[in-house]
Amino acid sequence: GVTASSMGVLFRAMGYRVTALKIDPYLNVDAGTMSPFEHGEVFVLDDGGETDLDLGNYERFLSVSLTKDSNLSTGKIYQSVIERERVGEYLGKTVQVVPHISDAIQEWILKVAQTPVSRFSKVANDDDDGANDEPPEICIVELGGTLGDIESMPFVEALRQLQENLGYKNLCFAHVSLVPSLGDPAEQKTKPTQHSVKSMMQLGLRPDFLCCRGKEQLESSTVSKLSLFTSVPKGAIVSLHDVSNIYRVPLMMIEQNVHSMLAQRLRMGPYEKGVDYSMVEDLTQIEESTVIKDWKKLADSVDEPESECVIGIVGKYIEQGDAYLSVVKALTHASIATKQRLRIEWIEASSLYEDDNDDDAEKEFDKTAWDRLELCDGVVVPGGFGSRGMEGKIRTIQYLRENKVPFLGICLGMQASVIEYCRNVLGIKKAHSAEFFADLVKDEEDAVIFMPEGDRTRLGGTMRLGARETELLEGSIAHRMYGSEKVMERHRHRYEVNPALVSRLENAGLQFVGRNTDESGQRMEVCELSESTHPYFVASQYHPEFTSRPELPNPLFLGLLQTCKK
Repeated sequence: GVTASSMGVLFRAMGYRVTALKIDPYLNVDAGTMSPFEHGEVFVLDDGGETDLDLGNYERFLSVSLTKDSNLSTGKIYQSVIERERVGEYLGKTVQVVPHISDAIQEWILKVAQTPVSRFSKVANDDDDGANDEPPEICIVELGGTLGDIESMPFVEALRQLQENLGYKNLCFAHVSLVPSLGDPAEQKTKPTQHSVKSMMQLGLRPDFLCCRGKEQLESSTVSKLSLFTSVPKGAIVSLHDVSNIYRVPLMMIEQNVHSMLAQRLRMGPYEKGVDYSMVEDLTQIEESTVIKDWKKLADSVDEPESECVIGIVGKYIEQGDAYLSVVKALTHASIATKQRLRIEWIEASSLYEDDNDDDAEKEFDKTAWDRLELCDGVVVPGGFGSRGMEGKIRTIQYLRENKVPFLGICLGMQASVIEYCRNVLGIKKAHSAEFFADLVKDEEDAVIFMPEGDRTRLGGTMRLGARETELLEGSIAHRMYGSEKVMERHRHRYEVNPALVSRLENAGLQFVGRNTDESGQRMEVCELSESTHPYFVASQYHPEFTSRPELPNPLFLGLLQTCKK
């Protein structure tokens, strides 16, 4: 995903409009019902698409807003072909993987490649809509999984056919492979890459570029050996070794002239006739582009902070590092903007309250959790599903509120902050969410309720999803941070704050400063405490992390990091 996104940055810097497509070979129709423990976070798009987290990387690196069609799974393609068969589109033919599935995959890829994408996102309230109505010039397709898997075969065959149909000059392949270093002293091993390229060629695909991951830069002897066994020119074997931060990957590619080789291979820009793509000189003068100059500043600022900031993330999926990937990225963007080195303290929510583990949690109670929480400069309580860890989140928020520690709550984190306030300020001791208890006293104990338009039987794609408008109260922290009265942010939830309790909560000091504009105006989107009582206590029902960009951090995360720095 990072390799694909970084190539997108190079095309952006050359002045091309770029879009992206992630292909996942699993049978799920989308990522919405998949466990964060198994698959990492579910990334939500403007149009409500629940997608693979790689689309988050694409949006952040390419500064575009993608659509749900930008994530294709085996489930999606089979569903579309079966629906067409049911209505008689194939006119009695035997429907087969080849040609029907492979043709449908090619049609999907070409459709995405021609669909205009907006710059940034409408969420960013960006005035530059120049790319909205123009089709992309470059489409980057990432085929997930491992080459040779049974489930990815139809996609590999479709890509082989696509190159035949589009022509060699219009489609190139980059193969990402691991070159491990083993032994002492460490020796770079090329066998895994040799075998994966061999299997790729047996399937009819020939890599134009080899992107080799490893701890250290590829040695010249390793490059020579790989070139000999894979028939990829030495110049097109790219070393993607470990660097100080992720933003250095496109710069590392530029050092190896990947941008010029891509332009030559695809006959773009100042093409040199008769010169092999791997032998071409620097054609594009890409380093003089504004995109790359800004990118260098970004990469340098990550490595040169003025101070350190410790942010606690109190969640329930912390064992899976990618479960809160966008939250981490949003915090990183805000730390870059405030010139702080970000250190994240991962705290398991169920470790903050001993009776908070359910039967599935096979882990010991962590007695150091509260000590680690107290060392944090600020805390984020992100979203989640299920009751495990809920009491730990509520008690965390009580501690943060009472001790005036900067706090940002997201989705379930906002709901937990409302429950905490109901219990400890309004005195409703049994206040909770209808998500976890069905016998709560109506409009008294049910601080969080099921949304009327929700669906309790079908889980896939039935939540309140995608970009919705929120109206912010003038004079509030949120209004000041966004600098706008109306903002668009992305949602993913089935439950909401009970409007019947809002006036009581506001009278007690918890202000609901953001409300929806799309229906009744009764949906609570942002709550906060006055700055006279707490330095930064803000929570949102929407997910601000999905719209944060390296060059434009989300305002709610920026506010948190600015307060921590003060």
